[in-house]
Amino acid sequence: MARKQVTTWTPQNLERVRHLRNSMSQSEKKLWQRLRRNALGVRFRRQVPVGRYVLDFYCPAARLAVEVDGELHDPERDAARDAFMANLDIRTLRIPSWELFPPDDRTDTWVETIWIAVGRPESPT
Repeated sequence: MARKQVTTWTPQNLERVRHLRNSMSQSEKKLWQRLRRNALGVRFRRQVPVGRYVLDFYCPAARLAVEVDGELHDPERDAARDAFMANLDIRTLRIPSWELFPPDDRTDTWVETIWIAVGRPESPT
């Protein structure tokens, strides 16, 4: 059975998506440099609307959302969002933004985790 398209492009959210793409955080930009242009062998898109939410990064082939969480994330709202995505058969991987910068830079580890989550068992390097 084919999976239903889950993105929700409307005139109302198109401006919001454009704004988010132009104002990505430094941690989102850093991760995007590692995900873009099929770098992991699958396509990721950035700032993708799904329902009333906009995903930081989304891999349609793996039905995987990757969210970079800054300091101001609300755990209750995130849990509701994750449940909404799970109902659409979309897994969510959450990365604390501070782990993408020194002194705790775990970017390579997170890229490896994403690589595995999209179904690639060997290392991307």
